[in-house]
Amino acid sequence: MPTMRVRRADPMDALSRDIPFKLVRVNSNDKLPEQADVVVIGGGIAGISAAYYLAKKGHSVAVIEKGAVAAEQSSRNWGWVRQQNRDERELPLAKWSLAAWQELSDEIGPDLSFVRRGLMYVTSSEKELAGWEKWVKMAGGYGVQSRMVSSAEIKAAATGSTTQWIGGVHSPTDGFAEPTMACSAIAKAAQRHGATIHQNCAARGIETQAGKIHSVVTENGSIRTSRVLCAAGAWTSMFFRWHGISFPQVGVRATAFATKPGAKVIEGGFSTPSFTFRPRAEGGYTVSIRGRAKVELTPQAFRYAQQFMPMFKARWSTSLSLGISRFAVTGPEALARWTLSSVSPFEKMRVLNPAPDAKTVELAMKALMESFPELSGIGVSHAWGSWIDSTPDAVATIGPVPQLPGLYVASGFSGHGFGVGPGAGRLAADQIINDDPIVDPTPLRFTRFSEHDVGAPAAM
Repeated sequence: MPTMRVRRADPMDALSRDIPFKLVRVNSNDKLPEQADVVVIGGGIAGISAAYYLAKKGHSVAVIEKGAVAAEQSSRNWGWVRQQNRDERELPLAKWSLAAWQELSDEIGPDLSFVRRGLMYVTSSEKELAGWEKWVKMAGGYGVQSRMVSSAEIKAAATGSTTQWIGGVHSPTDGFAEPTMACSAIAKAAQRHGATIHQNCAARGIETQAGKIHSVVTENGSIRTSRVLCAAGAWTSMFFRWHGISFPQVGVRATAFATKPGAKVIEGGFSTPSFTFRPRAEGGYTVSIRGRAKVELTPQAFRYAQQFMPMFKARWSTSLSLGISRFAVTGPEALARWTLSSVSPFEKMRVLNPAPDAKTVELAMKALMESFPELSGIGVSHAWGSWIDSTPDAVATIGPVPQLPGLYVASGFSGHGFGVGPGAGRLAADQIINDDPIVDPTPLRFTRFSEHDVGAPAAM
């Protein structure tokens, strides 16, 4: 009688119920290393990129991911790789990252899915147009290719649109990539350079000896190391709080969706006040509404409310609203206690999977079809929610954490981290190994919050 072969259950299969789209998988390395030069906590694009650059320079690096590579914000964004409309504090990093995307594409190939087709913002507001004119002048000082465009030029770029926009701004060298593919492709490249990646493996905390990092404790064992990069996205503040370190983050819940394949009406990314969209590799479009999101009422939101008040005031009437969900008691901003030997909140929620906001989908689809009648009846393929890890100034935080020597952070990307992901990883790696940084890290430093050196909120 033939022997029946029983398929061993893959723990990654269980995560798929919380990933509302097809995400390119990355194979985990078999076992944890006993020691690593650097341990990266978090398998999003910033952490994965840091691992890639560290491994490429010959350093041993282990990535610890509680769920799956890119399963949270790094696969739930719009996929834009832009310099356009970046805050000046992030612009040097965005410029470096755009070149890095091209270099990665040359190495990795089509699996990265990066294309340069330009990004265009359009408006019917004279005030918004004036703001973009100032931005173009500022960005030109950094060598960014971007220019104002007329109503006629917009019409030529979006031939199927029936809306009369008064003007806009266009960055022809910007582009986009598929978030469900890109981070996974970089992760596989990091493995080829020698990095190890350990999924379904939560980091519970850091052990210290004589005030210095000794090891990272995971649910599957410990890794000896003296340097740790925490790139845990929305979970970073909770992880830091367990170590007695304050890091102001508030979750902002956003929504995007994919349409079914339809008429080709644009080549690049196209953003209006009422909808934003860009072509997808399979023929449809990724659609959302820029700036529309909900601030989640959580214990962490109340803890840092005073620091976030300028942002709330600036955006309350235009884009942000209040929201509450089950994540207030079970998610990354809930009250939680654990020990290194007990199950942590990171193991209880392998993938943070917020529900999409149906109203956002309805409004964006209606506006899209009104502006582009050729897309009438195109239909929604699937929608998803995301949890944006935001800081008080909506600018990323990358660099050393002085309270614990050897600890570094790359988090708080505030909804625009995908495009700068490679640069963020490289900038973190440079500081970890004491190389000359690719850009001045001062505007992104961790200590700016305690120093009360927080500028006006950047655009989300």
